Amino acid sequence: MPSGYESEGIQPNEPLCRLSWRAPCHFSNNRFSMRWLPGVLILVGSVYAQWVRYPTAGVPRTADGKPDLNARAPRTADGKPDLSGMWLPSDELPCPKMLVDDLGACAERVAPSRQAANIGFGIPGGLPIQPWAAELQKKRAINAGRNNPHTHCLPSNFPRLFTLPHITKVVQTPALIVLLNEFNASYRQIFTDRRPLPVDPQPSWNGYSTGEWQGDELVVETTGFRDDVWMDSQGTPLTSAAKVKERFRRPNFGVLEIQALVDDPKAYNKPWAVSFKLHIVLDTELIDEVCLEGERSVEHIPVQ
Repeated sequence: MPSGYESEGIQPNEPLCRLSWRAPCHFSNNRFSMRWLPGVLILVGSVYAQWVRYPTAGVPRTADGKPDLNARAPRTADGKPDLSGMWLPSDELPCPKMLVDDLGACAERVAPSRQAANIGFGIPGGLPIQPWAAELQKKRAINAGRNNPHTHCLPSNFPRLFTLPHITKVVQTPALIVLLNEFNASYRQIFTDRRPLPVDPQPSWNGYSTGEWQGDELVVETTGFRDDVWMDSQGTPLTSAAKVKERFRRPNFGVLEIQALVDDPKAYNKPWAVSFKLHIVLDTELIDEVCLEGERSVEHIPVQ
């Protein structure tokens, strides 16, 4: 970002737009003005509206008054770990060279995680993908920027809710946990009222989830996915035959961990496991991020 952008109300340590690496960014308010990097149009927001600087209640503090992210995780009235809070992926990708400004700073203040690009990142031996699914992934990856459902403003399905740079807000009640995502005001529900999974559900982007507490872990089972889901930007598939088991754990105040076992016999030779780590976001709130409003990205993505 060229020097002098502070004059628009943005400080060097403030976020710009919380989006994956495509431009322009789309918001449903008028807090964003256009800026150019070489070959890239981005929007810079002056943070004066909504509750983007509102202090988070109940934050443990160290002796010097800073948030104590290593403090014990909070608990609900019935003694269960409280997963409530706003969360972002922790394992961020390095900034692409095209988004590094003349001062060496990255225009994208919040980056996708490594798993957003490749869900198999760090899995020994790679994914046990079947030949037909590998071929599908290869075809999808050729024009990933143009064909990626996320590029077309479609929902952030599993596991992209935990890998893309959009804040997810967890709201926990005794019978229901709701995950609210900034991207297109989307949501996911996890029912903890002991209801069974649906037998023949209408296929869904996020599937249908039920969970139960096992000690300090929330164990969630999800089925009923669509048959055309992408799990990352290179098109790794998840099919309607998939069953996903997740274990949510909050080891301390500042971290949320999710371990997932993906059992999709239609696309993979055996079940495989993947883990996600998220960090808490404090002193702000969700902001409308309506992707389709003013969408101009796809027309600028080259076809290969």
